[in-house]
Amino acid sequence: MGHGRLLATVFGTVTVSRLAWRRLEASNVHPADAVLSLPRGRHSHGLARLAVQAATRMSYDAAHETIIRRCGRVLGKRRLAGLLVEAAGDVDAFYNARIVQPCAPATVLVLSADGKGIVMRPEALREATRQAAEKRQHAFRTRLAAGEKNGRKRMATLGAVYDAEPAPRRPHDVITPPGGFTDGHIRRPGPVARDKWLCGSVEHDAEHVVAQVFEHAQARDPEHRRTWVVLVDGARHQLDLVQAEARLHHVEAHIVIDIIHVLERLWAAAWCFHRPGDKRVEDWVAVHALAILNGDATETADTLQAQADQAKLTGGQRHGVDTCVRYLRGNADFLHYEKALAAGWPIATGIIEGAARHLVADRLDISGARWGLDGAEAVLKLRPGFDVIRRPGESKVGPDLRGHGCGRLEGVSLGGGVVAGQRGVG
Repeated sequence: MGHGRLLATVFGTVTVSRLAWRRLEASNVHPADAVLSLPRGRHSHGLARLAVQAATRMSYDAAHETIIRRCGRVLGKRRLAGLLVEAAGDVDAFYNARIVQPCAPATVLVLSADGKGIVMRPEALREATRQAAEKRQHAFRTRLAAGEKNGRKRMATLGAVYDAEPAPRRPHDVITPPGGFTDGHIRRPGPVARDKWLCGSVEHDAEHVVAQVFEHAQARDPEHRRTWVVLVDGARHQLDLVQAEARLHHVEAHIVIDIIHVLERLWAAAWCFHRPGDKRVEDWVAVHALAILNGDATETADTLQAQADQAKLTGGQRHGVDTCVRYLRGNADFLHYEKALAAGWPIATGIIEGAARHLVADRLDISGARWGLDGAEAVLKLRPGFDVIRRPGESKVGPDLRGHGCGRLEGVSLGGGVVAGQRGVG
């Protein structure tokens, strides 16, 4: 007896005394450590759990202060970060051991992926980004010039898979027509997501995360009896990765581009024809948005180009129109919203956009943060387990643009501007 060890707990630091089994030229063995489930390190499992929960929700400084205020000086900030990284090491094994619940063949299997930049310390940047940062010279010695940023980002890729029951709709259930509805019109509700699964990585590239998303979808539907819908934002590299994984898994994946990204480009085109503050711009966007939702994306592109030519817009005056036209024509194969709405599929990437806000913006993108690779990867793995956005279970997947100024979607008035984020996927 009398062999003691210090143990930092949520009640403070205590001394644990236990019997040691000893042998010459061998390390001591303490059977009581296993019986009491004591950790190998100094910090108890309860304290480690508290540290991880705090560090995934707030800055290291705030998490450290919270623990000290509650438990006393039981750990330092560097050890706090170490406990976070250690906890993340078990996440993949935990999810791989879970058994996926089967669904009926009629239930839609929805996949989505997106990228989000994270400000990193120089040694954590990818090689090309790090070299570019070293070569770049700031215009001023004592301050940043316009457009300069004090930090470089490394792209993190996020993925989501969820189930949704089909909810057939019409274009007018998504976009309010000019003049509004007559009395008694009832909108058809959009699909509702359930059994949401999220993943993310800043250490691995987009190809790895997209492959991880398809592997999880394969586990949910190994016989490919369900309809696979992949929601993307239209980035060419992302489309190539999705199509490559679909071929690899021998599955028919229906790719749908997020309607919000289409509306953003329509608004940019609209301001080429209207003066700032012109209220007629809402009806203009609504007319063309309804045409696109009816499956006339290519015809809409032709109409916009003809309008720009007729208005004799030149150079920078028609930049928004040309960008919109190129986007509609280049992605015409993935803009068949009439088919998606009739089949009851979601048409917006609200789930993955919300994940980007929750996993990255609310924690990794806080003011002044500069991340190491291990710490950022740990937060991306652990934060979905402490989801504070919605209660477990179901979440709406319809566009909800209140306060984002890009409306007439789901009955919200159009207002112009860029969508900052959505809670749904329409």
